[in-house]
Amino acid sequence: MTKVLTHMCMSLDGFVAQPDDDPAELFDWYWGGDVVVTSAQDDMRFSVDAASAPMLQELMSGCGALISGRRLFDLTDGWGDNHPVGAPVVVVTHRPPPDDAAERFPRTTFTGSVEEAVATAKEIAGERFVTIASADVIQQAVNLGLVDELCISQVPVLFGTGVRYFGELVGAHVVLEDPEVVQGIRALHLRYPVRR
Repeated sequence: MTKVLTHMCMSLDGFVAQPDDDPAELFDWYWGGDVVVTSAQDDMRFSVDAASAPMLQELMSGCGALISGRRLFDLTDGWGDNHPVGAPVVVVTHRPPPDDAAERFPRTTFTGSVEEAVATAKEIAGERFVTIASADVIQQAVNLGLVDELCISQVPVLFGTGVRYFGELVGAHVVLEDPEVVQGIRALHLRYPVRR
C-alpha cells in the first residue's frame, strides 16, 4: 500500500515560511554540511551533514509523486516541471491550469480536491511513497485522515508569525506514534507515524 507522508522545514514555533512566503533560515541546513546529495535538477545539489544525508536521500529517492498546492506551484513556476525530488507533481487547485500547462508542465497533474490529489498521486507513485509539501494541503489531508506519516525538519529559529505547518484541526486529536529522530546540524529531523 502506498504511504502518504508530509515533509516541510519548520521553525521551532511551527512556521514553514514568513508571511511573504520566504522560508528565510529554514533551508540553511540544506547547505550546511560536507555531504553532497544530488537532486533531479542539474544545477541543484545539497551539502548536508553526515547525519542528515541518509534521511534526505531517502525522502528524495523514495518519493514517487509529490502533492503541492497551487500557491506553491505558482511561486516556484512549477519547478520548471522538474521538482528537485524528480517525481511528478500533483497540484490541488480550484483554478484552471495555466493555458500552456500541457506544453510547459507535461509531468504535472491538476486536481480539484485533496482527496483526488492523494488518489492520483498514489496511482502515480506505485510502490514508492507520496509526499505532500504544501502547508494548506497538509492541513486538509491531516483533517481528512489521509496522512500516514508526518516528517518535520525542525530548525532552531523562531518566526513569531507566518505560514503554519499545521493549522486548525477539525474533530478529534490526531495522535502520533513516537518519532524517529535524526539530529542534524541546524535541523532536527522528526518522522511521526500517524496512529491508526
